[in-house]
Amino acid sequence: MPNPYLPSWEYIPDGEPRVFGNRFYIYGSHDVADSDYFCDFRLKVWSAPVDNPNEWICHGDIFRTTDAADKAHLSDTPWTDGRLFAPDVVEKDGKYYLYAYIQEAKGCVAVSDKPEGPFELLGTYVCDEEEAPDGGIFIDPGVLVDDDGRVYLYGGFLKSYVCELEDDMRTVKKGSVIRDIIPDTEPFNFFEACSPRKINGKYYLIYSNQVCSQLAYAVSDSPTGPFEYKGVIIDSGLNYPGGNNHGSLIEANGEWFIFYHRMTNGTITSRRGCVERIEIKDGVVPEIEATSLGFEKALNPFKITSADTVCHLTGNNLLMVSETDIFNRPICSIVADDVMGWKYFDFGYERDSVSEEETMKFAANIVPKGHKGRFSVHIDSPDSEEIGHVDFKGDVAVVTGRVKRIYGRHAVYLKCENLYDGPWNEGFKGRILADLKSFVFML
Repeated sequence: MPNPYLPSWEYIPDGEPRVFGNRFYIYGSHDVADSDYFCDFRLKVWSAPVDNPNEWICHGDIFRTTDAADKAHLSDTPWTDGRLFAPDVVEKDGKYYLYAYIQEAKGCVAVSDKPEGPFELLGTYVCDEEEAPDGGIFIDPGVLVDDDGRVYLYGGFLKSYVCELEDDMRTVKKGSVIRDIIPDTEPFNFFEACSPRKINGKYYLIYSNQVCSQLAYAVSDSPTGPFEYKGVIIDSGLNYPGGNNHGSLIEANGEWFIFYHRMTNGTITSRRGCVERIEIKDGVVPEIEATSLGFEKALNPFKITSADTVCHLTGNNLLMVSETDIFNRPICSIVADDVMGWKYFDFGYERDSVSEEETMKFAANIVPKGHKGRFSVHIDSPDSEEIGHVDFKGDVAVVTGRVKRIYGRHAVYLKCENLYDGPWNEGFKGRILADLKSFVFML
């Protein structure tokens, strides 16, 4: 599946990826499309076979702070109806433990015999009041079960901490709380979203830094630090509408992946999960770019590409991927000079040379706005030479044109141009020209 990797109608940000058995599991918050607030009152889990991550299935709600409308799942938290944020799930001794962060209320732990639940409440965290981080809320809990069976919980907003848990998995060992495990000063710049991993005997802490859209990491020889800052892994706000970020690393079948999220619907509170392959060499996690690939190694240009897999979106402030209905998420509010990009397509085996006369067809499915415009097609860079274009006007929804035949692996960029040639041209420069739903190349 390309990015976003879950079905287009699903909004699971703050994803904590886990592999249990032979399946990926993604635990995260649950956003509502086009909402003006982060998260809602339920947590959902999705899973897919590690050898076929195109086959995601939803296991439904695993935890709630309010009753479901049909009463099929009643509230799991009698002490609060606060919204649920950024959970984590770990396995220990054959049981699966869910750690929930609840807005402005004490967080809690639940347990299940299966990674997909159902989860039964164990209770709120137990901690000495003078030591309790966040007043017992435990913001963005990230949990590590070490090889010796000891369990560590990391968390925090603006200020980080770690503590060790007793065997009951929810009581904080007295005197174990260590604050500022990741400093909020240079070069660490901690913000939120702690996610611990143990890789080849080293302890990695992935977190969001103060740029917010960046996931960074630090490494230690001990679960309780000190940690050494290593760098940024990914920035979901680079050449794309920015917001916060939250995610982590996971290994499956000898491959590493970084999970993260990006914004939609013109708001920072409507987020969809994304994933990238990543290579970890000699313990170093390289900085990588956000792409359209998801679990794919390359996109097929000769299959219809949905506009919402875009990974480069720059231009006017209204330019966005937006859910217009349950089936459609076009790029909306496109005006002149806007740039949209997708990475990466495989156009077929490389050729030493391509005749200028060799072309292919390009078609775009748009929502026209009654104005004349053009999408020019560019390869590898939005500033590269145009390989062709399609013009649109009036109410024509599908536009086609010929473009230069391309071979090999390339990013594709579309740049918008206003073709209005009447009087008052200056006043029409900022007019919305079209929305883009999808496109395809054809031989």
